Amino acid sequence: MNPNFTFEIQAVDPKSGARAGILHTPHGAIETPTFMPVGTRASVKALTRSQLLNDLDARIILGNTYHLFLRPGSELIAEAGGLHGFMAWPRPILTDCGGFQIFSLGSTMKHSDEGVKFKSIIDGADHFWTPESNMLIQQQLGADIIMQLDVCAPYPAEYAEVELAMQRSLAWAKRCRVSQNNPQQALFAIVQGGMHTKLRLESIRQLGEIEQETSLFEGYALGGYSVGEPHSVMLESLSEITGALPKDRPHYLMGLGNPTSMLASINLGLDMFDSVLPTRTARLGTAFSSEGRLNLRNARFARDFSPLDPQCTCQTCQHHSRAYIRHLIQSKEITGAVLLSLHNVHYLLELTKKAREALLNGSYQEFLARWYDLPASDDY
Repeated sequence: MNPNFTFEIQAVDPKSGARAGILHTPHGAIETPTFMPVGTRASVKALTRSQLLNDLDARIILGNTYHLFLRPGSELIAEAGGLHGFMAWPRPILTDCGGFQIFSLGSTMKHSDEGVKFKSIIDGADHFWTPESNMLIQQQLGADIIMQLDVCAPYPAEYAEVELAMQRSLAWAKRCRVSQNNPQQALFAIVQGGMHTKLRLESIRQLGEIEQETSLFEGYALGGYSVGEPHSVMLESLSEITGALPKDRPHYLMGLGNPTSMLASINLGLDMFDSVLPTRTARLGTAFSSEGRLNLRNARFARDFSPLDPQCTCQTCQHHSRAYIRHLIQSKEITGAVLLSLHNVHYLLELTKKAREALLNGSYQEFLARWYDLPASDDY
C-alpha cells in the first residue's frame, strides 16, 4: 500500500456498515463521509477560492481530465505546478479520468481494446487515449487522487454491451495500475457493470485479481450510476454489491449529489460523493433546503423576506432573503448564481458533516430516521 495515502476507519455503524473515516493525502486529510464540489475546468462554477476555503471549508475538490486536456492543456497546467499551482489550491484534488464525458459524446466517440477515439467539443479535432496516455495526462495535472480510464455503459443497455464495457474497464484498470508510478498520486479503480449484480460482483472480483498481479488500488469507485436510472434502482443495485468492496479502502460513488440518495448510500458503506447538481441547479435558480427544493423563480417568494433556509448557517442564509435572491435571479444578475451556489454546496457539505458526526457518536440510524421525517426527504 502507498504510504502517502492511508485510510483510517474511525467508526462503523453495526446495523448497516456505514463508516466514518479519514483519508490522509499529501495535501491534507479528508474526513469521510464527504461531498466533493466539482470544479470541472479548474473552477467550481460561481465560487471563488476564498469562498471554498474560508466560507465552505471544502476539504477536496474535483477537476475533469477531459475538459482540462482540451483547454488549457495538461502540459500547460504541469508548467504551472499542476492543478494545485494553477488554481492556487492548497488542499487535495481529485481528477476524473474523463470517461463519463467521452461516453456522453455518443456517436462521436469509439472504443476499442486499445483505447478510445473521440472528438474535441471545442474544435472538433480527433484525439485518441490509451490507459497509459490517460495516466500521463493525469500525472501532468497532478491531482492527489486520480481515476483509471474506464468505459461507462448507458442505461438502459443490452447485457452484452454492459458486459463489454465492464471487461474493457477491467483490462484498462490493469494497464493504468501498471503505468501509474507517481507515489504522490492515489489511483482508484472503477467498478462497472451497470445495474447487473452479477457483473458488478465479477468486476470487484477481477479487480482483486489485478491487485494480486500488480499492486493495490488506493480506493474503489463505483461508476456507471446516475446515468438515467431511477434512484430506487440505483440503491437496490448498490445494496447488493457494496459489501463486496475491500473494507480497508475508501469507497467513492461517482456523480451522486441527491441528498436523500447520498444518505442512503452512506448507510450502505459508501464514503465519497461528487456532483455538479448543487451548482447547476443554483444557476437555474433552485436551492436545496430543509423544506425541499425551492424554485426561487416562483412568484410566491417575491415578498418573502425570510432567509433562504432558516435552518442553514451559510453566508447566503445569514445575510440574504428569498425575495432578494429571487430578484437577482429574475434580473439575471450573476450574484444570484453565486449566492445560490454557495448555499447549495454548503448544504451538501453540512449534510455529510452531520452524517459523519452521527456515525462517530453511534446515532446514524436515528439521524437517518429524522431525515426521512423531513419534508425534504420526499423532494429529492
